[in-house]
Amino acid sequence: MVKVKNELNSEIVKQYGLDAGAIVVGIAASKDFDSAPEGFRPPDKLEGCLSVIVLGAPFPKESLLKTSTEYTDARNAMYKRMDDIAKEVAKQIKHDGYKAAAVGGIGGKWVDGFTHGAVSLKHAAELAGLGTIGKNYLLISPKYGNLLWFSAVLTDADLIPDERSGYSVCDNCNKCVEMCPSKALDDLAKFKKKECSRTCFKYIEGKWKLVCYQCRTVCPYCFGEE
Repeated sequence: MVKVKNELNSEIVKQYGLDAGAIVVGIAASKDFDSAPEGFRPPDKLEGCLSVIVLGAPFPKESLLKTSTEYTDARNAMYKRMDDIAKEVAKQIKHDGYKAAAVGGIGGKWVDGFTHGAVSLKHAAELAGLGTIGKNYLLISPKYGNLLWFSAVLTDADLIPDERSGYSVCDNCNKCVEMCPSKALDDLAKFKKKECSRTCFKYIEGKWKLVCYQCRTVCPYCFGEE
């Protein structure tokens, strides 16, 4: 028996995201992820995937001014929030008769010294028109600066993708590169994630804590527009 599919378009899907708690929603075409590593492209994670729905919400800016413990707790809470949003949107799309898979903002597979998630959410957000990746390897939004956190939903629904933002960032600015204690940003063509992780994460009082996030706070786009 063939399952009847409900009407589904970009506008409907974006409303699903907003209703679930996302503040921004963008759509990217699966075919535009050809430059991603083999095994980490949308169709590798969901057979027949045509569209990637990117869901974003801003990190609480006051957390940047607190201790590393408080920042880490806020960061972990943000990951859970985005995971829950993605699961809810995927549930709605499945109810409409389409395939859907939620992509959380944390976790992944360890390959060649790097942790890879199902897809790169920052690159997905850039493809979906939500901003531009800067020298600090953070997605920078015209409105929210570098504070957006992401999750995503892969689907076989053929949705109209958003245009890329064309937002210009990092013009004549090298602050994050110069201050990075791990030198992870020295080569703009290759982010040294392993070196970054060794510096940023410390095991303190029985928990892993993020002790360095200067590339975020030193950035002129840290807080975005008020």
